[in-house]
Amino acid sequence: MSAASTPVIDPVELCRDLIRRPSVTPADEGAMDTLQRVLTDLGFTCRRMAFEGPGGEGREARIENLYARRGTASPNLCFAGHTDVVPTGEAAAWSSGPFAAEVKDGVLYGRGAVDMKGGIAAWVAAVSQIISEGEPNGSLSFLITGDEEGPALHGTKRVVETLMAEGEVIDACVVGEPSSQQQLGDMIKIGRRGSLNTWITVHGKQGHVAYPDRAANPAPVLVRLLAALDAHVLDAGYEAFQPSNLEITTVDIANPATNVIPAEARARLNIRFNPAQTGDGLIDWLNREAGRVQAETGLQITLEHMCSGEAFLTPHGPFVTAVQDAVEASTGIRPEASTTGGTSDARFIRAMCPVLELGLVGQTMHQVDERVPTAELEALTAAYRRVIEAVQTL
Repeated sequence: MSAASTPVIDPVELCRDLIRRPSVTPADEGAMDTLQRVLTDLGFTCRRMAFEGPGGEGREARIENLYARRGTASPNLCFAGHTDVVPTGEAAAWSSGPFAAEVKDGVLYGRGAVDMKGGIAAWVAAVSQIISEGEPNGSLSFLITGDEEGPALHGTKRVVETLMAEGEVIDACVVGEPSSQQQLGDMIKIGRRGSLNTWITVHGKQGHVAYPDRAANPAPVLVRLLAALDAHVLDAGYEAFQPSNLEITTVDIANPATNVIPAEARARLNIRFNPAQTGDGLIDWLNREAGRVQAETGLQITLEHMCSGEAFLTPHGPFVTAVQDAVEASTGIRPEASTTGGTSDARFIRAMCPVLELGLVGQTMHQVDERVPTAELEALTAAYRRVIEAVQTL
């Protein structure tokens, strides 16, 4: 494809096209098709990678993913993002339909405008500008999933595993999550904490409260274990990270009677951990603590664990500095390199290459009337263009 024949993409119009696809996880509703058509017109070789996964209420769903690449040379700079969105909540509470993609007074409204169809549209627009003026250095690629807002088991995680097994090389990756806090470009994310969920069940013996000798109450045993876990200091922090924290998220005995000792007591906890910890190490510690309380009380305690991602840190170096320099040149703001916030698909991509997050201001993500000024989409496009040009010359 010649530069002269390359279409230049309008980020606002592409974002509107994507918003109009009501792709609430795990539904795709044509969002991937919309993006694939645009990338194909830009000379990308597109590969759909669909996997079967949980879709809610025990049903299986087809999770749509897309890996697209233009060029074969190094370096391969990848943009990662997701076309799936969270539910809208009460649609009547929106100023306009959550999937109508209306622009009012210079502001685009719609679910996914910020998180993160706007970021996808801006990167595509930046790429189209670059290749309309000539062939870029190296290769450009996209890794787009439809499972980021859901269980995240059959999206980026599976795509990364497949690409690595095939020997695909990605040299650096920018994830388009809405990393900016108050102004566009004021923050990038260079790391994320890991996340571990644990379900705890203490097995007792049901009986009448007047005859405790004939029963075994699991409630005090659960409380004892939770108190020990909650009192434990996991660490004092890690370079650029806050201390790891354990939070008890549910305690459930489900006993409607006032005169019955329950048969089981359950709880769930989540640990957000920095690179001083590992998922396996935390699981071993939890199992040991449960085993200790079980031995002391004689009641069986079972634990189930799910680690959705390890902590990671992309250290300061040429990649991070190039992105900071490019954003500052474009916006006049030098972004803070942060590790705050929740998890993202960067936790999977970090197995392949250095990764960071750079995107829109995230003030309205997941809210009713999620929205982005059209001028901010244009500004992000300009910043992304500088980032691409800077990273590909490293």
